[in-house]
Amino acid sequence: SELNKEDIKLAGGKGANLGEIYNSKFPVPSAFVITTDAFYYFLKKTNLEDSIKQILSKIDVDETYKLQEKAKEIRQLIIETKMPEDLEKIILEAYDHFNISLDDIRDSPGALAILRSAREPVFVSVRSSATAEDLGDASFAGQQDSFINVKGNDEVIEKVKAVFASIFTARSIYYRKKKGFESLVGIAAVVQKMINSDKSGVMFSKHPVNGKDEILIESVWGQGEGIVSGKIKPDQHIVNLDLEITEERISDKKLAIIRTASGQTKTIELTKEKSNQKVLKTYEIKQLSEYALKLEELYQFPQDIEFAIEDDDIYILQTRPITTLKNKKEVQDIDGQILTQGLAASPGVASGIVKIVNSMDDLDKIKQGDILVTTMTNPDMVVTMQKAAAIVTSEGGVTAHAAIVSREMGIPAVVGTQKATQMIKDGEQ
Repeated sequence: SELNKEDIKLAGGKGANLGEIYNSKFPVPSAFVITTDAFYYFLKKTNLEDSIKQILSKIDVDETYKLQEKAKEIRQLIIETKMPEDLEKIILEAYDHFNISLDDIRDSPGALAILRSAREPVFVSVRSSATAEDLGDASFAGQQDSFINVKGNDEVIEKVKAVFASIFTARSIYYRKKKGFESLVGIAAVVQKMINSDKSGVMFSKHPVNGKDEILIESVWGQGEGIVSGKIKPDQHIVNLDLEITEERISDKKLAIIRTASGQTKTIELTKEKSNQKVLKTYEIKQLSEYALKLEELYQFPQDIEFAIEDDDIYILQTRPITTLKNKKEVQDIDGQILTQGLAASPGVASGIVKIVNSMDDLDKIKQGDILVTTMTNPDMVVTMQKAAAIVTSEGGVTAHAAIVSREMGIPAVVGTQKATQMIKDGEQ
């Protein structure tokens, strides 16, 4: 409640935006932010700052192997360092408050002590919120780490340190040097009450691919990580500004990411029936579209929004500007035999030699101007993706990692082709 969208330096992009929309009365799950001040305090108090700066100054980001080694060394340092006691105490107090509703305390003044001793800790997500992240021209898709279904004091502290460490992945260091950011950028951590989603998704208040004035919604069963990672092909709905659904594509979703009773994050296979069933009800699509338009109005800019639904209640988990609208290209018609087709994730025309990437070990074979064909990209491939003339994936929707990064880099991409890696041969033009 103390944050708004001006607080990016303190709370990072995600934290500042959550404060803004929480205070604008959107349905946001309770959260608190461990600020960039806390991050710098942690580095100073533990004497890590100098050691890290020393390692960073010696890195040549174009030597991929060495970059990865040094990045790992920095992360290890952070994770193995004990959180300063005073900082740990404040974080755990805030975490403890999630469990106490004001009504409990009002009903019985003595209830507080009993509640504290008798309760189960709640599940939270611990997400990175970087200061240079999610800005207009660099959404840093998937650059830092986020953790879901975190529970208990020790785990919360451990994951906060992991978020702090995640600003030093090889890809983040590479990205910052190439974009000309400072070597030591602040990061905040958002600790948010977990929604145990029955369904979830991503929506854009303006179509991110063709730039039309229509709302695009993608949804899956369970938790939303499956959409962003591109593991699950989502349902897709297009809604016009009068909130009429103009187009729907119901996918065979096959999988769902869920939380088990013990708190494990688990990927399950869906029955044929559930897999092909439409995720969102019509009234949910309309309600979500209304939120999308209101968020765009609040920010005066088209928004990329994550949502979750639990027991018919809709929650907004984050919103940020759509970073890719400026890359709209005029696309010419081309004749030829269609080998495979999927969703237009990033418009454009390209040609080159096909390189099929089945695992991280294959990344070395991508040379400047090749066509990268893979099941799905992940954030560790970003450095290699920049060399590709175009990207084709078998899985994912237009809000998956490959799609967002391709649009940002202005690289043509087709996602969700299902059989790209079988239909297109390695080495062909």
